Amino acid sequence: MTTEPKPRISHNTLVLIGDGQKALFLRNKGTPQQLNLQVEHVLEQENPATREQGTDRPGRSVQSVGAARSAMEQADWHYIAEERFAGVIADALYRLAHGNRFDKLVVVAPAKVLGNLRQAYHAEVAERIVGEIPKQLTSHPIPDIERLMAA
Repeated sequence: MTTEPKPRISHNTLVLIGDGQKALFLRNKGTPQQLNLQVEHVLEQENPATREQGTDRPGRSVQSVGAARSAMEQADWHYIAEERFAGVIADALYRLAHGNRFDKLVVVAPAKVLGNLRQAYHAEVAERIVGEIPKQLTSHPIPDIERLMAA
């Protein structure tokens, strides 16, 4: 198993720390060796567990021939909300890219969220990504994030 090297986070690089409920837009005001991440923007959404979002039982389908019926799978409302939030994050990044607010972007998010984000990125954002790190760091304080991401 190989591990990718950590991306170099140069001065003025935008760093997105995200998950399915929260996105921190941080700017490195320091150097690659001595990160100084400053919060520029925070996006949050409430996303309770599926059991708290959906109260109806899953539906049933009736076969066109005979009396057979089948249960339908219950929707995963939590996952659907995470996918939608990835679109919100991607739109925010597009607005920043379109306004030339960043040249380089490093994205740090759990693997599933990274996948959702990749599908939602606009071309202007995708071409500015210099690195991706599959980690969950949204619950960490900024000094811990700086330490974990330092080159």
